[in-house]
Amino acid sequence: MTTTLPAPRTPDPRSAPTLRWGILGPGYIAREWSTAVRAETDQVIQAVASRDLGRARSFADDFGAHTAYGSYDELVADPDVDIVYVATPHSEHHAQALLALGAGKPVLVEKAFTRNAAEAREVLDTAASKGLLAMEAMWTRFLPGIDVVRQCLEQGLLGEVENVFADHGQPLYPGGPQRLSDPALAGGALLDLGIYPTSFASFALGGIDTVTATGRLTDEGVDAEDTLLVTGARGGRGLLHATMTSRTPTTASINGTEGRLELGDPDDRNNRWYGPSRVRFVSRDAETDVSWEPPSRAHGLHFEACEAARCVDAGLTESPLLPAAETLRIMEVLDEVRAQVGVRYPGE
Repeated sequence: MTTTLPAPRTPDPRSAPTLRWGILGPGYIAREWSTAVRAETDQVIQAVASRDLGRARSFADDFGAHTAYGSYDELVADPDVDIVYVATPHSEHHAQALLALGAGKPVLVEKAFTRNAAEAREVLDTAASKGLLAMEAMWTRFLPGIDVVRQCLEQGLLGEVENVFADHGQPLYPGGPQRLSDPALAGGALLDLGIYPTSFASFALGGIDTVTATGRLTDEGVDAEDTLLVTGARGGRGLLHATMTSRTPTTASINGTEGRLELGDPDDRNNRWYGPSRVRFVSRDAETDVSWEPPSRAHGLHFEACEAARCVDAGLTESPLLPAAETLRIMEVLDEVRAQVGVRYPGE
């Protein structure tokens, strides 16, 4: 009988090789990322760039960056920058990742990786041809708790995985960030919130084979809400949901013939399933009920930075925890969802 869950195998963040990071886009997520990186790692925030030099300088002052630039070209040309973190809106990821790769810099690109699969394929192919890392910053995949889940799946603790449920809803529209309502910035719930349940289902089901989707659009033409029914490569199914108009329980579970894993807690807003959260196993007969708790829920974005640093040091062009083919397949699934619900971005 299981009495404890596996301990995470995630390396100590401070053991990762120290790289000098350049950040494109000093917005909200870059601030959250930099806060975690400074608090939990030995990585160096070397430079930051924005089209508004004043914003870049303010960010540099706040996070101890050595240099602030008023253009992205200047940052990627900086010989003191080892790796570039692309933290701009989804619409800019493709061009800016290619810009950095063209300057010989590996890239960590915020999720969703690009607007669509065609853009993702070009970035990944370019990185591979140059022998440079291009990694999606889907932070959930690199958290210690997800390694607990990974080991439970590897060890067959759940038996055959039959279904996955995952939900992510936040009241971000209307009245939230303008980019979420703007088709030109690849706005909508799917690429910002729905990417989390989609990536999680792909992880838990061994990949996604098919998707059937329904959604609700805003007056601006982006998706306010999406519901996905997916089938996995091993026959399991997933029911996934995302909305940017209401706060939902935002929990996830993986359910098998011998038990289930639960992530997150709807009664605790700090226990988000896609961040550092509790992992709970309940056996089929309900006689076993054990949990793993993260040491802290304060940070989590730094784990992806450390994974990228380890990959660069090892000369890898992709992370084994989130391979390029997985990132590309998830973008293909998101493309299919948008086609079914009727969302098209300008220029596609």
